[in-house]
Amino acid sequence: MDLKLAHSNKDGIEIVDVEGEIDVYTAPRLRELLIELVNKKNYQLVVNMEKVEFLDSTGLGVLVGGLKRVRAHDGSLDLVCTQERILKIFRITGLTKVFGIHESVDQAIAARKAEK
Repeated sequence: MDLKLAHSNKDGIEIVDVEGEIDVYTAPRLRELLIELVNKKNYQLVVNMEKVEFLDSTGLGVLVGGLKRVRAHDGSLDLVCTQERILKIFRITGLTKVFGIHESVDQAIAARKAEK
C-alpha cells in the first residue's frame, strides 16, 4: 500500500489529506510536505487521516514533529480521525492530550476558528 498525499486551503487553514499507510517507508514524504507547508508560512494545519490504513511510531513522530514546527509560529496541527484502530494508537501514547482530534475536516476548522 502506497501513501497518497494531497493538500488544499480552506478558510485559511491548510488541509492535508493522507491516504494509505504512514510507516517507516512512507513517513518521510509526509514529513517533507509538512515542512514545505510550514516553510510557506502555513501554520494552521489539519491532517485528514480518514483514509489512513496503518500508522506506526515513525508516522507518530512525523505528526509530533509537524506539531512542534507549527507551534514555534503559534500555529496548530489538528487531526481528523474516526477509525478506532488509529484512535487507539493516539490514546495508548497519550497523544489525544496533545492533538486536537476531530470527526470531520469541517469540525476541525470550526474548532480552530472558535479558538481565535
